[in-house]
Amino acid sequence: MTMKNPQLLLSMETRRKIMPYLLIAPVIIYYFIFWLFPVINSVIGSFKDIEDQWTLSNYIYIFKDPVFYQSVINTGILVVFSVTVEFLLAFGLALLINIKFKGSSVFLFLAMIPMALPAVAVGAIWTSGFATRGWLNSFLMTFGFIDDAGKFLFLAGGKYASMLLIIIVDAWQVIPFVMIILLAGLQGIGNDMKEAGYIFGGSRFQVLRKIIIPMLKPTITTAMILRIISAIQIWLIIVMIFGFNRIPVLLEQVVLNVDELGSEFFLRIGMALSVIVALIVSLVAILYLKVSGSFEKKDGDSE
Repeated sequence: MTMKNPQLLLSMETRRKIMPYLLIAPVIIYYFIFWLFPVINSVIGSFKDIEDQWTLSNYIYIFKDPVFYQSVINTGILVVFSVTVEFLLAFGLALLINIKFKGSSVFLFLAMIPMALPAVAVGAIWTSGFATRGWLNSFLMTFGFIDDAGKFLFLAGGKYASMLLIIIVDAWQVIPFVMIILLAGLQGIGNDMKEAGYIFGGSRFQVLRKIIIPMLKPTITTAMILRIISAIQIWLIIVMIFGFNRIPVLLEQVVLNVDELGSEFFLRIGMALSVIVALIVSLVAILYLKVSGSFEKKDGDSE
């Protein structure tokens, strides 16, 4: 019986160990060039002035700007209300589709159409809809709900009325996204678990509350984190419908300073704002994970 070459075995073992790192190397290089490097460059640039000297003046300027605080408040309101409403509606639709009633596949297809539209298209659709002679007023007039004198002036409302319109538009586009994530989680729960709950005398609500929702918790956490991040990043639809600074939000201020104002000073301000927004997104995500108990160790977890 021939003995295998120890050097060959060592070489094979070494290759086996380094293979995973070789496979992920292109991804690491990609992220370093197109994500990590720009992030580091923005962080460094946010602490420099137009003469390339280290300074905190960019952040001081931001924290003295009343529009910044208004944008934080507006973003917070949009996140709280849009995420809550959209999650409840998406969860209800996911439960409905999971029943697999007749025509549920067609309903799911139609519900997913807004999700496939880019933000520019959504903004264009609803800008034309909210116009005085837009398709919303035309639809209401065609079916006799209003006359020509009773047209709705959707874009003439105050701050909170305008924010309500944004929440409605955002929900129309984003609910299918959250619904798909929750539906995938629901379809991963076996019928035997639900049937066991019914056998032991549980009602539909009790089975939902004590079996389905706890088993769906990881999926809910994923959906909520993604939704919170996207809600904080909303800006393009607002700008297309209302223009800049009608309803200021955080990311809109970044874009406004970097692209619209067009000077080196405001470019630095935009960099500082982008760092602040990134920190806020990270803190909100961590806070949600903490509140939802995702950091708590489960039974059986290693110490």
